[in-house]
Amino acid sequence: MTKINAWNEWDPLKQVIVGRADGTMVQAPEPAIFRDWPDEGYPRGTYGLLPEELTAAANEQLDNFVGILEGRGIRVDRPTPLDFTQAVATPEWSQDSMFGSMPVRDVLIAVGTELLEATMSYRSRWFEYLAYRPLIEGYFRDDPAMRWEAAPKPRLTDASFKAGFWDEYEALPFEEQVARVRRGDLVLTEAEPLFDAADIARFGRDLFVQQSLVTNQAGIRWIRQHFPEHRVHAVTFGNSHPLHIDATWVPLRPGLVLHCGERTADEDLLQYFKVNDWEVVEAAQTSKDVAPPLSPCSRWLSINVLVLDPRTVCVEASETAQIDQFVKLGFEVIPVPFWDVAPFGGGLHCATTDIHREGDLQDYFPKRHGRF
Repeated sequence: MTKINAWNEWDPLKQVIVGRADGTMVQAPEPAIFRDWPDEGYPRGTYGLLPEELTAAANEQLDNFVGILEGRGIRVDRPTPLDFTQAVATPEWSQDSMFGSMPVRDVLIAVGTELLEATMSYRSRWFEYLAYRPLIEGYFRDDPAMRWEAAPKPRLTDASFKAGFWDEYEALPFEEQVARVRRGDLVLTEAEPLFDAADIARFGRDLFVQQSLVTNQAGIRWIRQHFPEHRVHAVTFGNSHPLHIDATWVPLRPGLVLHCGERTADEDLLQYFKVNDWEVVEAAQTSKDVAPPLSPCSRWLSINVLVLDPRTVCVEASETAQIDQFVKLGFEVIPVPFWDVAPFGGGLHCATTDIHREGDLQDYFPKRHGRF
């Protein structure tokens, strides 16, 4: 029987959803995204299925990951892929393709006994929740204590996006891009609440939500009002292309967080952790120079780890320096080959959504600091 329960990113994992690579698309053009991969056959303005050989390699690694988790006694559920090649529409827009069902973390998040469907900010992903509805309906039947919520479905009209954003933004130097990130001047307007679930990091009573290319201030306000019993903190980092918090600020266990040092954190955020006796550890250097072909992710996907319990962590198998770092931090490391999954939308954390972690709500930050 399913029990929805997950208050943080480290309590012992009992049940999880793992995505699938089947049918994933390089999305058709839309206002929210920029895709330009001419060397791989997808110059800007084109779209189509990811190659069969990449899909097969990704599914092999996903299936292996499932086997590892099940071998640890963790129940694993899988989505039902849709026909992502199809065009989709609402009365206000049409979109020539969907995306996929690999990065479950983007769409769904469990906060305590609630399972929340995010708004999503890409038109190509507006209907993606349907791949998970068979599972969610089953959870709702199984767990009488479950709270099933869906954030307001966005309109995603042209009013939600800044016209001409990408041509202007991609021409800027890195420093100006980061300055725009810090002031929230990105592709999304504030016309309506928008957020991806993967921009939320759970630390018990504290939720840290990154404003990014897919999460706006109105989305963070909606999350804050929806979870009044939590402290919801809006955060940004020195990242020119912020897309989900889980390869930048990674909770590992009470008192320990992993930080991608190339993406500088605000001093108030660092001090908030320090005054509450948390250690912020800079991640060891990744072995990757760039992300794989056809991947929208960065090379720092390497720290997109999945914590199974406060002493056990799944890490990309090729990242030997980062594996050594986790061992020194006192973890049992489970090396998982996963780099072939990156073109399908992420790493080990992206590919999963916790359904049940064995624990309860705790306050890990009793002391206030600055704007926190």
